[in-house]
Amino acid sequence: MSDELKREGEQPGGEAPASEAPAASAASGQVESAAKTADTASASPAASAPGAAEGGQAAAEAPRRKETDEEKAARRKAAFEARQAAKAAAAQAKAEEERAAAAAVTASGAAAAPAAASASAAGGSPASAPAAKAADAPPPKPPSPNQPRLNRAVELLRELVAEDAVEEAYINEPNDDLPTLVLKSEHWVQAAPLFRDHAELGCDYLRNVSGVDYETYMEVVYYPLNMERRETYCIKVRTDREQPSVPSVTHVWETANWNEREIYDLLGIDFPGHPNMTRIMLPDDWVGHPLRKDYVPLDPEV
Repeated sequence: MSDELKREGEQPGGEAPASEAPAASAASGQVESAAKTADTASASPAASAPGAAEGGQAAAEAPRRKETDEEKAARRKAAFEARQAAKAAAAQAKAEEERAAAAAVTASGAAAAPAAASASAAGGSPASAPAAKAADAPPPKPPSPNQPRLNRAVELLRELVAEDAVEEAYINEPNDDLPTLVLKSEHWVQAAPLFRDHAELGCDYLRNVSGVDYETYMEVVYYPLNMERRETYCIKVRTDREQPSVPSVTHVWETANWNEREIYDLLGIDFPGHPNMTRIMLPDDWVGHPLRKDYVPLDPEV
């Protein structure tokens, strides 16, 4: 009887009971659905990749827009204004530092006054401290060996050219005690032959001429030389910056010819009386003067 019951419970062909079939079919359905989802997800990037590559290639092949003249001028103007603003900020910071230093000196002097008063009350002499400092100070420098030459040049200019011909005269110690004179532009035409022809000066050779832009004014610097005595002077002639002009001395020293043309070319200083006042380095149609502080280059990247 038990053997028959066992045979009745088994299915033909060794198949599982009917109650387990629905569970197996549901599991296989879930596996197929997950596989389809994975295939779809893997196919999406592959499908979108060509589109992205085509977009990047189009962006790379897009032509670069050429900058217009108005944009270039605006960019140059903005760069110049930025430089001017930086200079103004630096000048303001320096002025504030100087005011702070002056305030500190004033405060230290005010603090030292009570101490001096207490020292005087204690029987000490307030004048003893400055006297001690003066005793410890180094001896004064001897006068420059070129000071007599400078003084004599000033005397000759005031006597033979004009009383107000010399604006300033000093010894340039860092430059081998070079006698340096600042002359008025309107007296330079008479002063130049004096330096060449006078027996006590005798500067028959002009060694160098240079120009300088100080932003508030322009300056032309001459170096006449007495070749026999090897004595050199430095003569500075200042001029207005808006319309800079200094009389030419080419008729006095021929070596001034090309130097004055170079200064005109690079700084824009005119030399009335020059026999050929034209550019010497840049083309005639060049706009501006490159060594001026306010010069804005046509292409700042060059």
